[in-house]
Amino acid sequence: MSEDEFRLLRDLVYEFCGIFFQDDVRYLLEKRLASRVRAQGLQSFNDYYRLVRYSKDRGQELEQIVELLTTNETYFFREAYQLRAFSEEILPELIDRRQRQRRLRFWSAGCSTGEEAYTIAMLVLEREELTGWDVEIFANDISRKVIQTARRGVYGKSSFRSIDNYYLNKYFRQQGNTWVIADRVREMVSFGQLNLLDDEMLALIGLADVIFCRNVLIYFNQSARLKVVRAFYEKLAEGGYLLLGHSESLLNVSTDFELVHLKNDMVYRKPALGGTQGAEG
Repeated sequence: MSEDEFRLLRDLVYEFCGIFFQDDVRYLLEKRLASRVRAQGLQSFNDYYRLVRYSKDRGQELEQIVELLTTNETYFFREAYQLRAFSEEILPELIDRRQRQRRLRFWSAGCSTGEEAYTIAMLVLEREELTGWDVEIFANDISRKVIQTARRGVYGKSSFRSIDNYYLNKYFRQQGNTWVIADRVREMVSFGQLNLLDDEMLALIGLADVIFCRNVLIYFNQSARLKVVRAFYEKLAEGGYLLLGHSESLLNVSTDFELVHLKNDMVYRKPALGGTQGAEG
């Protein structure tokens, strides 16, 4: 892969999904896309660029590229301290705040194979105060493949490296060497394919009380981060929370959010202006 081919393909990927490859990882792009060049029967990366840029099937090929370039490493109850902040501090506040509406909305943005969204659902089910409430979890990822896995709700050993046996026994049933998520957990989550840079697709997402977007922004460059974080701000109800990964922050990205120091973690919150609005979208 020449330097020109790298930059053409790098910019094409960025334009499509916001993932940006620095100059020093050209070898990674070359290694992962070489299989698509062979699969299309092409002779060079330049030929492949022209196919992806101009072919009538470019959308399908771009999806193939995303599958090859994205990392979907996740597991249940990842970043436990943040989940404690959610279940022990944020949820009780939201329950008190939403007593009249009795409705809550959560969004797992960049949900990968679904472990995060199902973890949120289990933590919600543990709150007896929410019995009878209208609670829904939206979970989205740019990869069609991982969304299909999430919908199946069947997981192997690697997904359970950080789960307490209490949750494993209560919310899963073993099936050979895998575990299947309980229907009552699965029914709380709506999975869908979503590109966070696609304004038309984002318009379909309603207001959320909490947005989880953990270890996703690290793949974007500054311009894409600014756009995505602004979208999160618009999709949060007033007083709603944005939970990022432990290595991520909004420093030099946005000053719209408040940084809230909870007992278990530091999180971002959309300020409540003139009273707190519920997530009615």
